[in-house]
Amino acid sequence: MDAIELIEGRRSVRKFKNEKVDREVMKDIISVSRWAPSWGNFQVARYTIIDDDETIQKLATDGVNGFVYNINTLKEAKGVAVLSFVKGKSGKLEGDDYATSKANVWEVFDAGIACQTFCLAAHAKGVGTCVMGVISDVSVAEIINLPEEETVAALIVYGYEEGTTAPTKRKEVDEILRFI
Repeated sequence: MDAIELIEGRRSVRKFKNEKVDREVMKDIISVSRWAPSWGNFQVARYTIIDDDETIQKLATDGVNGFVYNINTLKEAKGVAVLSFVKGKSGKLEGDDYATSKANVWEVFDAGIACQTFCLAAHAKGVGTCVMGVISDVSVAEIINLPEEETVAALIVYGYEEGTTAPTKRKEVDEILRFI
């Protein structure tokens, strides 16, 4: 699959087969994901892979702020990746001062790049994904015992897609492009 086909073919998948993704496949996906660019090559993204049904159900009940759409997706999930990042590195060159007006927001930018890289790598391996942003960072961190130097960026539900997810309508290029 070429890069353009990969990007255009990736969907947010919310219906999965009742089959866990092998941990070796997930390790392969993370192996590709580690190539995501990051500020100063600090490589702040971290992945906690959860394939334990009890922990996934705990995330559904305590980790998504009661957001029913996410609860329903998690209840069917066979795997969840918690994407987190090491705090206090992205956006800095030396010492404690930020080198960008974005300050610590750059951490989230790096996490976003890592998230997309993860989702594309998963798609290339035949694994569907759905990124969840309506989450309780504190609850998720407690559930997975996240190290203190990290913070939760997103949950990524993953698995083998049940059926086919249709593409959503995209804006026309002229709606999103400006030339100066």
